[in-house]
Amino acid sequence: MRHARSAFAVALMLAATAATSSLRSEPLSLAPFDHGLRAPFDRILREAPREPWLNDGAADETAVLPPQLRRQIVDYPSRETPGTIVIDTPNTYLYYVLGSGKAVRYGIGVGREGFTWSGVESISRVAEWPDWSPPPEMISRQPYLPRFMAGGPGNPLGARALYLGNTAYRVHGTNDPTTIGHRVSSGCIRLTNADIIDLYGRARLGGKVIVLPAGSAASAGPREPRSPPAVAAQAQSTAYR
Repeated sequence: MRHARSAFAVALMLAATAATSSLRSEPLSLAPFDHGLRAPFDRILREAPREPWLNDGAADETAVLPPQLRRQIVDYPSRETPGTIVIDTPNTYLYYVLGSGKAVRYGIGVGREGFTWSGVESISRVAEWPDWSPPPEMISRQPYLPRFMAGGPGNPLGARALYLGNTAYRVHGTNDPTTIGHRVSSGCIRLTNADIIDLYGRARLGGKVIVLPAGSAASAGPREPRSPPAVAAQAQSTAYR
């Protein structure tokens, strides 16, 4: 009887040792432990691997815009070459000509009364998260403005900027998407950050930019824009946001 108990105890010890060895040889599985906490971050990374913290707010930017001001491909018969940008000041649209009668249309904010201008320029420089230094003319009108602001989400120039020729005017983003569709700037053209990033990815240095006059009949719809005279600026100031 004693020998039988000893044999049984030895068998239990051997079985426990074998089970322990088996457990040690199996790696831990990390996949099942989630509870749904990763899902929002996975979505952000899929949609915007370069700048997830910016594009996380892109849906909110779009939500404040009426449907006609949201980025979309539209019919736009034009003799302008693909890559040309046409700014329809009265209707607060910017067209990026695709060719074959199509264009990408963006809603924009434009110069307020007395600060609109028209002309033909080219893209002379581009910048990501540009710094902003208000010119003296703007500071004289708005002395509370900072003298310099580094690029970033709080900067009124937004995520990207396309600089136009030798002028002080830019096509840029904004940290206030509610201004899209309105006449609010000192002559610059503004888009939502999501839209300026999209346009920045399409536009090229040297690309042609046509700014239609405020009273242009050609801006009533997606028709052939009249080529305006080379920078006949109507603005009474050269300041520029």
